[in-house]
Amino acid sequence: MINTILVPQGAEYQAVYRGLNLVQGCQTQVMAVPMGMESLKKFLQQNCKYLQKQSQSVLLMGLCGSLNQHYGIGDIVLYQDCIYQENSQNCHSQLTEYIHNKLGDQVSLVKGLTCDRVISLATEKSSLHQKFAADVVDMEGFTFLNFFLPQVSAAIVRVVSDDSHHDIPDLTTAIGNDGSLQPVPLAKQFIRQPLAAFRLIRGSLTALKILETTAYNLATSHISSHRLG
Repeated sequence: MINTILVPQGAEYQAVYRGLNLVQGCQTQVMAVPMGMESLKKFLQQNCKYLQKQSQSVLLMGLCGSLNQHYGIGDIVLYQDCIYQENSQNCHSQLTEYIHNKLGDQVSLVKGLTCDRVISLATEKSSLHQKFAADVVDMEGFTFLNFFLPQVSAAIVRVVSDDSHHDIPDLTTAIGNDGSLQPVPLAKQFIRQPLAAFRLIRGSLTALKILETTAYNLATSHISSHRLG
């Protein structure tokens, strides 16, 4: 049912890859993609146009931040739609329903928000939740949907790695032009905010393990190459 899974490069990709690798005979292709809207857009245009011409079901997986106090670290969320500024893009309804049925009570249906930078302050998370009625925030979701829909069935599953009521280090400057985390700027941000860094690391490790399990659970389904809907 899911032909290709895109995952931000680094620890998120490794977690999904491990989960899929545990399923014998899994034919789902998994691709590492850059973090951030512009880096992802460039990557998709250069590397994924062939997917638009095939009968594909494509899933974006990874971590996200919570904007809503009802969703905490380790919660699995399935996007119904995703917002960027004043624009909204719905996920493919049949693929989303399939994933929802597969994961059952493990997953919550949410409204996602994509931003062009890391949202690090709890006060800003609250403000964005009130403004857009969004539940979680990421840096790739809207770009992903905007590229693939309506030609391709596209859906988004993420795991919450930071809650809505704590600050995290501002990682925006630690993300390079190629959409990868840069070790030196990252270390500097962690040193500046050690308590926030500890929370982020702890939350990320918890979320990555659940991301791996979620990929495994999805891969146990029968994979079909036909286009949904």
